[in-house]
Amino acid sequence: MIRDRKLLEEIEKKTLASYAFKSSESLGRKVKEDDDEYRLAFQKDKERIIHSKAFRRLDQKTQVFIARTGDHYRTRLTHTLEVAQIARGIARILGLNEDLSEVIALAHDLGHPPYGHSGEEALDDILKEFGDHFEHNEQSRRIVEKLEKSYPEFDGLNLSLEVIDGMIKHQTAFDQAHKKFEFSAHLEAQVVNLADEIAYLNHDIDDGLRAGLISFENLRSLELFLKAEDVTKMKHGKDMSKDVLKSRTVSTLISKMVVDLSQNSVKMIEKYKIQKVGDVPEIKEKVICLSEEMRNKVNELRKFLYKNFYLNEKVVSFTDEGKKQIKSLFKFFLENPDKIPEKEYLADERKIYVRVKDYIAGMTDPY
Repeated sequence: MIRDRKLLEEIEKKTLASYAFKSSESLGRKVKEDDDEYRLAFQKDKERIIHSKAFRRLDQKTQVFIARTGDHYRTRLTHTLEVAQIARGIARILGLNEDLSEVIALAHDLGHPPYGHSGEEALDDILKEFGDHFEHNEQSRRIVEKLEKSYPEFDGLNLSLEVIDGMIKHQTAFDQAHKKFEFSAHLEAQVVNLADEIAYLNHDIDDGLRAGLISFENLRSLELFLKAEDVTKMKHGKDMSKDVLKSRTVSTLISKMVVDLSQNSVKMIEKYKIQKVGDVPEIKEKVICLSEEMRNKVNELRKFLYKNFYLNEKVVSFTDEGKKQIKSLFKFFLENPDKIPEKEYLADERKIYVRVKDYIAGMTDPY
């Protein structure tokens, strides 16, 4: 039996939670399109993102270490894939729409410039001189709504409005941390916010250990890590190489966070008596969230990584050099706008600095 879109939509209605976003209930797209015969709306969005140029470029963009520093360090692409995997897993546990959470996760960093958050700071510093600012979530939206050029009927990817809303309201300790929104993000988007934090905290432990910038001895001062390591040794035995111990301990940490998040989120859903999608926007408190106990332990872990990893002089020296390159390039292209390839900006964009911003933000580290 072939499962066409209508049958898949019926399966969603029967199997997803009452408060999950159903594909058939999507508000649609900015430019109206006919429904696909076999693909669900958010599945179609996901495939558009995966086939976009901006998505492919994430492979050569910094996560923490400059791209090409080493074969096994995370790039912006592998980070994105880890976020998507964790988000999909949490959505499945909670009975939410896995496709919607996954597509938001895949899109959330499309607008990130080269050299990670240092590159973002460099562009923001420059744009302030023009009375403007740079924020990579906003640039991600600009990419999917305007800059990608793959369709004759519209600019961008013409994604479902629920995906755009999730991108706009993406929020972590690094991303739009203090921004207030009039209406809360839907639950699938809230899942991505936490999946992003779980992913980067844990893969940064892995990368930090691999690089020798942090050590097991340092990490054992953290209760959360120490307990995860103990659980790992109880499960697999103590006779493991450091690489295997590292890998299994980080996996245990992720599992602990995902389980706590899932259990606590169910309590929040019950607390607010959430029965349908429309119940969520008015709730100002985060519904998808860690328990207070786990949140305190995670904050302790984050502070540790800031002090010992993100601000490590070896990491900072790489990213500072990237900042200088971005600022030099920006100055050059402002003075020589004819050097920007015509396909790298919107034809109707009159502000030269916006053209330069779009071009540089889209660059990979090696480019």
